Amino acid sequence: MDHGNERRLMVHGEILSIYPLNGNWRPLRREYWWKALEAVPLPPRPAVLLVGLGGGTQVHLLYRLSDPRSITVIERDPVIVRIARQWFGLDRVGKLEMVCADAETAVAGLTRTGRRFDYVMEDVTYGEPPEVALPKLLAMVPLVTPLGSLVVNRHRHGDPRPLARTLRLYFNEVRLRRVRRTGENTLICCSRPLFSSSGGA
Repeated sequence: MDHGNERRLMVHGEILSIYPLNGNWRPLRREYWWKALEAVPLPPRPAVLLVGLGGGTQVHLLYRLSDPRSITVIERDPVIVRIARQWFGLDRVGKLEMVCADAETAVAGLTRTGRRFDYVMEDVTYGEPPEVALPKLLAMVPLVTPLGSLVVNRHRHGDPRPLARTLRLYFNEVRLRRVRRTGENTLICCSRPLFSSSGGA
């Protein structure tokens, strides 16, 4: 739906993506897509993995805030991919590697082939209970480069604290960041895995 200068991707009442029709991305500084990129250090040319596409808001922001060497996206729904390309400008950005599969299958495949990423954004376990989300998040840890980061988007009612406590066993630094006082997003920002093998994307 179009709302003023914004095009929004809505699913079950949730906003999955925002695309500014007037080309002004600055209002998104208050939103979690932007905050997630500010929350952790990014190398000059990061290899990026996005788990969950939506309309691709963070893809656009990555090209505005950094110079990504590569962007790999896991999205299970080909309809979402088509919408992102046709209506949210993804057909006009740099090269993207799209993996159309459920996150668990895709993550296992990337791990088997030795892929590593400097920045991993996890945006599919948003509302899942911690006991369901945790195994999926731990499976992503081997995909993070030694100096890289994993950022997890959680609904504040999903209680991110138990996940953060466990992730502290796997990363040198884990911080919780509430996006806005009135917002529903809390980011779990994990940097520099404690047990990581070297490699590149």
